[in-house]
Amino acid sequence: MKIRIFDTTLRDGEQTPGVSLSPEKKLNIAKKLDVLGIDAIETGFPVISDGERNAVKMIANENLQSELCGLARTNKKDIDAAVDCGLNYIHTFIATSDIHLEYKLKMTREQALEKAIDAVEYGKSRGLQVEFSAEDATRTDREFLKKVFGEVAKAGADRIDIPDTVGYSTPQYIAEITKDAIDATKLPISVHCHNDFGLAVANAISGIQAGAECAHVTINGIGERAGNASLEELVMALNSLQFDQKWETNINKELLYETSRYVSKIIGITVQPNKAIVGENAFGHESGIHTHGVLNNPLTYEPISPEIVGRTRWLQVGKHAGIHGMNAMLKEYGIVPNEEQTKKILDKVKNIGDQGKQVTEVELLSLANEVIGENKLKRIVQLTGFSVSTGVGTMPYAFVKLNIDGKEMVATDYGVGPVDASLNAIQKITGQITDEVRLKEYRLDSISGGANALCEVTVKVEDARGNIISSKSVGEDIVTTSVQAMVDGINRIMLKSLLKEKKV
Repeated sequence: MKIRIFDTTLRDGEQTPGVSLSPEKKLNIAKKLDVLGIDAIETGFPVISDGERNAVKMIANENLQSELCGLARTNKKDIDAAVDCGLNYIHTFIATSDIHLEYKLKMTREQALEKAIDAVEYGKSRGLQVEFSAEDATRTDREFLKKVFGEVAKAGADRIDIPDTVGYSTPQYIAEITKDAIDATKLPISVHCHNDFGLAVANAISGIQAGAECAHVTINGIGERAGNASLEELVMALNSLQFDQKWETNINKELLYETSRYVSKIIGITVQPNKAIVGENAFGHESGIHTHGVLNNPLTYEPISPEIVGRTRWLQVGKHAGIHGMNAMLKEYGIVPNEEQTKKILDKVKNIGDQGKQVTEVELLSLANEVIGENKLKRIVQLTGFSVSTGVGTMPYAFVKLNIDGKEMVATDYGVGPVDASLNAIQKITGQITDEVRLKEYRLDSISGGANALCEVTVKVEDARGNIISSKSVGEDIVTTSVQAMVDGINRIMLKSLLKEKKV
């Protein structure tokens, strides 16, 4: 059975505290969602602001393949605003739980029901596809909820949505009220689950098992409070787990990671490392037991192949590392220590791990060379000087000088800020002497408070061969720290390439 994916990243996702998207950013995300294969995109809430209306209009004019929907309360003004934006599909809602009726809407059940019916009828009179949502459905009196769904179906609603607005439901109850909605309406049912108790994806799956044909989701599970059901988790669960029935979606799964990274960068919210499917550690292994198993057969410790979602697996050495994983990493560079050497290298790795430190690939190779007796690995790229100029009314400008394998090289460039200008200048230099090395990802975090707070910059760089290296630097100055992280990352990726070619 084909499950319809309704993405609300641009509406419910944007309601994440601290997130506010310009029309241009919303359009760019909508394009990404369209390529991903989303069936329906909730473009926004047109009535709330001029900027929101502009964003929805821009998306509506883009001729995307996805259906485009706009949120509307149960009144003519909201519905008209959606129509004026060029939409032919609305998601209209009104709260139906007693707590919302009493304390928010100041309405009786009968009044709320009347508004719901009127909104559906008006939407249909304007030629719209109408999806009706009973806000806080899971805390609504069950009999009243069935009545509301039945009456809006009679009024002409095309679809019914069941929102678990505060993530209050259990999978069992979602299944029960989904069956109620199907019985009362005979219409396609959607489930819209929030993650306040960490059950959003489980609840969405339960609704689907009970007969729902659509799930409302967001990229990375963003949304108000604890967020919404995560698109990537739901899609891959439906695709990979064992059910009595086979579920399919139109999602291009190999684009899940790329889309996740893109949205994360645009909205400025970092994906937690241990997040399923798209988290940094989702396909990473350190434990010796795990790496040994994965090297023999990846399915021993991976439920799916990372390539399915656009990922690659990676191995990490540390105090939990084992011989097999460490040797596998060394073998990439043509380093094959004997049994005694292997033990010595592993002991050094574990000692560093016991001190609470991470061991990078380059550091591992340096340890190996110390034990084996070869020359220590050299630093190919060194920062020998840089300066930046920025201010009001002037375009940020950077001067960078690098020593690359003994050769001094200089470049200047502009950017949207001093960091951007500096990194552009660095990439201009490296582009002259090697295959393209580009900045793939940049993240800035504050790790202490106050005006002189320490910042932590993490970069991810990629070369033309698809090698990807992460690098991290900590310091007081954002620009300097960013430059150091970038130079270190480029050094590592060039070193990796040279080592593979056995030039170092």
